[in-house]
Amino acid sequence: MTSLLPGPTPASTATRRGPADRADARHRRPLVLVATLGGASAAVATLLVCLAVGVVGWFLADAGAHGTPRDGLRVGALGWLLAHGSGLLVDGVAVSVVPLGLTSLAAWAVWRLGHRVGDSVSGHGPDADRIADGERDWTVPSATAAFAAGYLVVTFVTFHLAATAETAPSLPRVVGWSLLLCATFGLVAISVGSGRAAIWAAFVPASVRAAAAACLRVLGAYLVVSTVVFAIALAVDFGTAVNVMSRLHLGAGDGTVYTALTATLVPNAAVFTGSYLLGPGFAVGVNTLVSPTGVALGPLPMFPLLAALPANGPAPAWTAYLIVLPPLTAAVAVARSQRRFPTLRWDHGALRGCVGGALAGLLLGLLAAASGGAVGPGRMREVGPFSFDVLVHAITAFGLGGLAGGVLMTWWQRRARHRASLDSTA
Repeated sequence: MTSLLPGPTPASTATRRGPADRADARHRRPLVLVATLGGASAAVATLLVCLAVGVVGWFLADAGAHGTPRDGLRVGALGWLLAHGSGLLVDGVAVSVVPLGLTSLAAWAVWRLGHRVGDSVSGHGPDADRIADGERDWTVPSATAAFAAGYLVVTFVTFHLAATAETAPSLPRVVGWSLLLCATFGLVAISVGSGRAAIWAAFVPASVRAAAAACLRVLGAYLVVSTVVFAIALAVDFGTAVNVMSRLHLGAGDGTVYTALTATLVPNAAVFTGSYLLGPGFAVGVNTLVSPTGVALGPLPMFPLLAALPANGPAPAWTAYLIVLPPLTAAVAVARSQRRFPTLRWDHGALRGCVGGALAGLLLGLLAAASGGAVGPGRMREVGPFSFDVLVHAITAFGLGGLAGGVLMTWWQRRARHRASLDSTA
């Protein structure tokens, strides 16, 4: 942000470059080159992690007795593509579920590198005063486009080196997910790093900023609650998960790799749990249902995270009361968010909370749609939340909870303001 402020004019052309000039040069690096390298680096960062896990897994499986390190690298690259929505075939069986743990790691890398790119190119374009006067600034769009281009280069190279006719990953889906990461996390990170986000936010009404902050706070809080509930459910029946691992007859090396790969699906399980708490629940196979009102399951694969599933049959009466958690979480999250954006107007407090909660419900519905997919043959080709039902329930629950939280916090802030005025006049 400081790089956008006009600096002092040098007294003469012969003046030597001082610390301020060197600092300004750090913010005026070649935009296209820096942004393209930043996008490529963001892709390579997570790709290297996947490749390393693939090679380590290949070696730990049988000490390298079968196959070559290239096979481990290919598996790691396919895992990276799978995290970008590619899907693939395993022995002719379609697997389309996206490991959101790896996708989250990719999003974090895009954010971190995008922020650094934004800082490096923040000196390009008009300064803060000229932007405020309405002058067009193409710094962020240009940097984002170059960042996405660099990311896509790595994507295309990885796909063509790792894809085979037997695995058949989808290139259009990989490209779509890559562009989505760059157009969301990358764009926002570059905007923040370059200081443009702070300038643009000054033109956005305070109510809109407050609603956006409430949306992010509600979504984050609910995902944390869902993860905690899932962890509790898994801990209650942890013996079953251990038994599943023992029946797989994995060695120490295999078990370590298998556990690490299982951990990449914990975010998916958190979204499944969130869908369960909202009421619609989710499916673990065709014609199955896991919801607070009842559980109908068939034969399940040997997978340790499935130990968190409730018992088959009618649900206990107390599980129906779990549906109070989503609106309660939204109310608390909105109330905490409104501490940063206080208001004394009832309509502002209610509208911010309701709109923020509804937007969080929309985002959760999108996450529910992305968290499921096919994980095996036959019945297991349909696993995941009922995304449209989750969308409707989430918008309703979060919207009402946000409305209540906004009104209650407005009442509290009006009460505190009234007390402060009485104390000042006493």
